[in-house]
Amino acid sequence: MAKEDKKSVTAPAAATPQVAHDGHSVTPGSLRDWLKSHRIEEVELAVADIAGVARGKAMPAQKFADLKPNFLPVSIFFQDITGGYVEFEGDQAYVEGDTILVPDLTTIRRAPWAKTPTAQVIHDIHWQTGDEVEYSPRTVLKRVMRLYEKEGWQPVVAPEIEFYLTKPNPDPDYPLEPPIGRSGRSGTSRQSYALAGVDEYAGIVDDLYDFAEAQGLEIDTIIQEGGASQLEINLRHGDALALADQVFFFKRTLREAALRHDCYATFMAKPMENEPGSAMHIHQSIIDKVTGQNLFSDKAGKPTDLFYGFIGGMQMYLPAATCFFAPYVNSYRRLIPDAAAPINAEWGMDNRTTGLRVPVSPPDARRVENRIAGADVNAYLAIAASLACGYLGMKAGLKPRPAVTGSAYSSSYQIPRGLLEAVALLEECKDLQDIMGPGFSLLYRKIKQSEFEAFMRVISPWEREHLLLSV
Repeated sequence: MAKEDKKSVTAPAAATPQVAHDGHSVTPGSLRDWLKSHRIEEVELAVADIAGVARGKAMPAQKFADLKPNFLPVSIFFQDITGGYVEFEGDQAYVEGDTILVPDLTTIRRAPWAKTPTAQVIHDIHWQTGDEVEYSPRTVLKRVMRLYEKEGWQPVVAPEIEFYLTKPNPDPDYPLEPPIGRSGRSGTSRQSYALAGVDEYAGIVDDLYDFAEAQGLEIDTIIQEGGASQLEINLRHGDALALADQVFFFKRTLREAALRHDCYATFMAKPMENEPGSAMHIHQSIIDKVTGQNLFSDKAGKPTDLFYGFIGGMQMYLPAATCFFAPYVNSYRRLIPDAAAPINAEWGMDNRTTGLRVPVSPPDARRVENRIAGADVNAYLAIAASLACGYLGMKAGLKPRPAVTGSAYSSSYQIPRGLLEAVALLEECKDLQDIMGPGFSLLYRKIKQSEFEAFMRVISPWEREHLLLSV
């Protein structure tokens, strides 16, 4: 653990210009002018924890502009989704030593829903020695991206995020219900791609568009999905870290837009018993950093060995990475047969029944879609794990199994059935642990085991209904 002498810590500001989402060059010297031009009064210093929840602190804008060191205890990464702490070697969670917040000025954005003019900035976390804290999900993704950079490769990703709008649900003992739309009726299921389904919640969608535009979040499309009041947002493709940042901002943005209309927005993988689950499909391609050429296609437009290696790597390592794509007990309620979610690691051309789909596209847009990931993921970790699987396959020259041409829904399970099984597979896979970081992988497994134990202490309505008077 680094020393806790804060007097020895230098200011965390970047020394070189960084380009913010609005295209303006932001430096420590110009930051104060940026804040003034946007009339910002308060700044939120945001960090994504293991679950992807925003942690941090807020301060007056003029104080933030001084870019003096700010700190958070490392223990924010040792909490599970219930708020409990996991036991970890070195007792770092209990010592609660400070880590230094390092602002990434490219991420500075307004928080357009705030009553007081507010900006939000994503921060990296460093030990006081200057080294990156290996437990930070953003650090994990950057770690994977550096492996690509060494090869001269650059990942390009595009997330598709499904979610539900629901009535407020202050009592968790009651099931969720679709909210009342502008027609005065609740949303109905099995209305995929219905424009009326999007229009039903036009007020929320309009606020979402306004909030997204104010933050530079590039929404590509919005559609009605198969569930009652279930929608999907597609973000424009781009740099993997930038898109993970956008997902981090987007989830908070959508929740704020929904709350303005007395609704909840939820990214639970399976929030309603008789409705389909919510996914976060991840489209991935790899380009040459120098030429910008899609490395999945050759000059003749044919698939390359790297393309097949990426798929082969995903097929081999996807089971061990499933705990990053399905991180909670609830996640596996979505991954069941005949529920519009794949339970396999097969691949196919334009085949939505496979876990890995290759959409119809021109050669320069050839990509692989990971359809296993749920909407409940931490985007930094899901994108990192997906790219890690593909990287391992490309480096080893792996070959995928033959593409599936028919339905793969009837195939047997090729991914873990539950959280503990998924965690055990990660523990057995040294290759994936090494890429994600051995220390981080150990912590992640402990957190998931802690969450499973917390879940097992809860008695469900199913148990009371079927066991109370029958056994």
